[in-house]
Amino acid sequence: MESLELLAHPVRLRIVHAMRGGRSLTTAELCARVPDASKAMVYRHVDLLVAGGVLEVAEERRVRGAVERRYRLRQDLAVVDAETLERLSRDDYRRGFAAALAVLVAEFDAYLAREDADPTADLVGFRQHAVWLSRDELLEMIGEMRDAIAPRLNNPATPNRRRYLLSPVLFPVEELPDAPGTG
Repeated sequence: MESLELLAHPVRLRIVHAMRGGRSLTTAELCARVPDASKAMVYRHVDLLVAGGVLEVAEERRVRGAVERRYRLRQDLAVVDAETLERLSRDDYRRGFAAALAVLVAEFDAYLAREDADPTADLVGFRQHAVWLSRDELLEMIGEMRDAIAPRLNNPATPNRRRYLLSPVLFPVEELPDAPGTG
């Protein structure tokens, strides 16, 4: 299964997000982190992620006669590579965007369903800004965003850290205007 096909599913994408930060989790622990999906669904998607190499078995142990597996994320395989991105069709982009939006809605709903959810204290934010940028300015802004985000992507899970979902979305909303005298 190609990386896009493997990762462009809301439940699998939520599992990948839950595993980030160097975590090692069992399928039961993943079920607790994706409570709106059935256990059977989580188990099926974990199996697909293992078969695709995105998750690997970190540890096995016997628990009441059964084998319990702890999984870890293969960071290098939990991405859609540049070659694949170049081959994507518009429908592929639609599917990937729909999966990302479904994850946002599901994760936000799960957050608000928690007893201790406090959007103000937790600095929850969702804003949209329309900005005018040349291609060079756009590339500069993307670089600045990467420079701000990239160093934090490999932060390990620790008792004093909470996992946040950060989803920058960027696309042009207007066509380039005709140059004066060409229209």
